[in-house]
Amino acid sequence: MTEQFPHTATASTAPGASLPEHAAVQLDVAAARERIDRVRANIAQVIEGKDEQIRLALVVLLGEGHLLVEDVPGVGKTVLAKSLAASIDASVNRIQFTPDLLPSDVTGVAIYDQNARKFEFQAGPVFANIVIGDEINRASPKTQSAFLECMEEHQVSVDGVTHALPNPFTVFATQNPSEMEGTYALPEAQRDRFMARMSMGYPSLAAELKMVERRDQGDPVTQLRPVVSAAEVRAMIQVARSVYLAPVLQRYIVELARATREHDDIRVGVSPRATLHLLRAVKANALIEGRDFVIPDDITSLARAVFAHRLVLNSRSVRGAIGTAEAARVMDQIVQQIPTPTSA
Repeated sequence: MTEQFPHTATASTAPGASLPEHAAVQLDVAAARERIDRVRANIAQVIEGKDEQIRLALVVLLGEGHLLVEDVPGVGKTVLAKSLAASIDASVNRIQFTPDLLPSDVTGVAIYDQNARKFEFQAGPVFANIVIGDEINRASPKTQSAFLECMEEHQVSVDGVTHALPNPFTVFATQNPSEMEGTYALPEAQRDRFMARMSMGYPSLAAELKMVERRDQGDPVTQLRPVVSAAEVRAMIQVARSVYLAPVLQRYIVELARATREHDDIRVGVSPRATLHLLRAVKANALIEGRDFVIPDDITSLARAVFAHRLVLNSRSVRGAIGTAEAARVMDQIVQQIPTPTSA
């Protein structure tokens, strides 16, 4: 099942005014930070007391990655994704994953046009700037795998023809814990495509009280309006790419990755793709903090979110929520063991 989120264009003088798809925007670090703060404040109107989760979602967006949000039902996984999507004047599609969903329901299909006497490609819901994959682990592994090419290469191949996906392109996927009924474990290859994984957790007492007050007056997500355009997001991504990462910190990232491949408790460590994901994530995090350079804290604060979900532990009995917690513990242990660079 798919759902589209049409946006209402704002006035040309308003923050986040809609710009043509081809429009180019030039930003510096300060201007990019100002727009990032707009988005954070917009999302915080709906997601109360989850600053770290909002920050990580923005890290993934600006790092050109994809985010996996895993937690029990009803804690705001989809609301976070929808709130971020509503804050950007860009194309957004939501896919509700179910056991009977087919790969072509996600990517699209070639249909024969009898009048034109040729096949015409009908794009699927994956053709959007932001794709919300709701309960991704309720679909069959075959349908889950339809995302692989999309997430890595930002393209879809159907009947030998390649179709490019929009720019920017980010998948925000939610999933319930694997112990719950009707779920399928994500293949290792698919988990490796996600830049980061996080959980939402239950809200604090104060945050839940505010949620009750707001929801009593309607759905606050529907009241959000875009505060940045897709063109501005592309410009922010360019600024994030240009953030300086010193050679000593590049080496530190590689040492963390290599340590996962040599740890006694880990059967399969992280891939070189994960190394590159962490590199892009720490640059995006530095930009969110208003810096044009990376510091060691950027790396240590993101290593678990970027690496832990990719680890395959030695013990076959460690699965589900226990396995997730154990992988995070092992990753934290590795971060503590590898000496942190004291200067760049």
